[in-house]
Amino acid sequence: QVRLVASEGGLVQAGGSLRLSCKASGDIVNIDVMGWYRQTPGEHREMVETQFRRDNPNYADSVKGRFTISRDSAKNTVYLQMHSLKPEDTAVYYCQCIGGTYRDSLTGATYWGKGTLVTVSS
Repeated sequence: QVRLVASEGGLVQAGGSLRLSCKASGDIVNIDVMGWYRQTPGEHREMVETQFRRDNPNYADSVKGRFTISRDSAKNTVYLQMHSLKPEDTAVYYCQCIGGTYRDSLTGATYWGKGTLVTVSS
């Protein structure tokens, strides 16, 4: 089992910045993908930015140029640096990882953090 614990989100004014972090813990052998998703009420969870190992990250067009994902593999931690925040970025943000234990790395098991609320005021 892998546990993901994210930092607290918060309230930010439009145009501001915020950094989220998420640490994976457990009997971790290999995590292939770490990333961030977000969800607003009544909507599907959408991908914000993900990264497979050290490959170039995948990101949603809506955050291009504003959000940056980074990983510290030694700490099993993923970060999401958000700049130029907009009210439409308001959502619950979830961190995700694929892989983890030896068995997880074979099966592609996916884990989710609990979610943290980011609110951007206009």
